[in-house]
Amino acid sequence: MNSNLPIAYRSHEIDCGHRVVGQGGKCEHLHGHRYKITFGVTAVRMLDEVGRVLDFSVMKSVLCQWLEDNWDHKTLIWNEDPDMIRINSVMEGREGGLLLRRSIVWVPFNPTAENMASYLLGNGNYLLKDYTEVELVSVRVEETSKCYTEVVR
Repeated sequence: MNSNLPIAYRSHEIDCGHRVVGQGGKCEHLHGHRYKITFGVTAVRMLDEVGRVLDFSVMKSVLCQWLEDNWDHKTLIWNEDPDMIRINSVMEGREGGLLLRRSIVWVPFNPTAENMASYLLGNGNYLLKDYTEVELVSVRVEETSKCYTEVVR
């Protein structure tokens, strides 16, 4: 990565639920947010022939679309959350169980904003694999207008 090159940012908003295991307060209950997630992408060597890092529409169709397809209007649940594992096993095979399975995304991390940002940064370059001249270098996750976290490579 050339540190003299600009970073292009694209934000996207999704509605998503989660539960923070071990938080000790009300965030341990199932609840949701209107998340604003911002991706920062830079060029590996130089800007493209037009003078861009990456067309913003590509960031939308790749990164933002992944959020729409995988996390929007879903609930992120840590795959080691004992309470949710128990609830899931009780609902298995019952009426309403299919709806529960469709709305839950089991993730390999406790779904804090920090872990969500780290996961997206760690996996975002795979999503951009067809665009070899760019690199995802930051992800910002805002839970509210007052609270956010950012992970930078």
